[in-house]
Amino acid sequence: MGAPRRGFASRVVNRVGGGLVQVFLALVAVFWLIPTFGLLIASLRTEAANSESGWWTVFTEPAQLTLGNYADLLANPSIIEAFFNTFLITVPSTVIIVIVAALAAYAFAWIEFPGRDWLFLAVVALLVVPIQVGLIPVAKLFGALGIFGTIPGVVLFHVAYGLPFAIFLLRNYFAEIPRDLLEAARMDGGTEWTIFHKVVMPLGLPAIASLTIFQFLWVWNDMLVALVFSGRGSQPLTVALQQEVRQFGANFDVLAPGAFLSLVVPLIVFFAFQRYFVQGVMAGSVK
Repeated sequence: MGAPRRGFASRVVNRVGGGLVQVFLALVAVFWLIPTFGLLIASLRTEAANSESGWWTVFTEPAQLTLGNYADLLANPSIIEAFFNTFLITVPSTVIIVIVAALAAYAFAWIEFPGRDWLFLAVVALLVVPIQVGLIPVAKLFGALGIFGTIPGVVLFHVAYGLPFAIFLLRNYFAEIPRDLLEAARMDGGTEWTIFHKVVMPLGLPAIASLTIFQFLWVWNDMLVALVFSGRGSQPLTVALQQEVRQFGANFDVLAPGAFLSLVVPLIVFFAFQRYFVQGVMAGSVK
């Protein structure tokens, strides 16, 4: 049988679609970057300038730009402490979830043990539990354990509620690995640990990178969990910025550079893992 005939609209799309799609995507990217660019400009303007006019006026009055806001930010001890607290919360939460989820996902995908399928269904069922349901009970439990209001408490909460999705994501990806590769490794005398870190981990790198990005962005930008479980000395940047708004209202000289600083770090992480992220997203759509 010959190739199916294509309609006029299909032929037109094939001829001009590539260029039009690229132009459209470029316009969308510019549109989505406008708020980020505006925040950057606002962080480089004085509080008086931000109150009197919009950030776009900098194109006609470039003398508005100054680094004084960032100097004030670095002189604010609460913001600096919150910035480091954000790293102390985000990095362990991400690393622990990725390691534990990868091990559990491999077990669910390729190791036979009693009750495996039922246990995995229980993990999937936890995905539908809203995070708000656990705030009060977990807060009471952490208070009894003496970790409420501490960084380990915030990390533990993020790990507990992030693991079901992480295990579900990685297990489905690991299960798509050809069985012949694992059987060949076993025939060569490879242990489960050897197969995991020499076969499964390299092949599962796109999914692991995608999970790392998702988890890092989720924890870094989180405010609800941090607002409930962090204390005065363990507050991340999101809570610190929220308190600046509550205390000083339109305190742009601190809020604008602080918000941009909070935005830059996730962008750096995303672009660092962008190639693996795209591979992980596309892995399920192409055989």
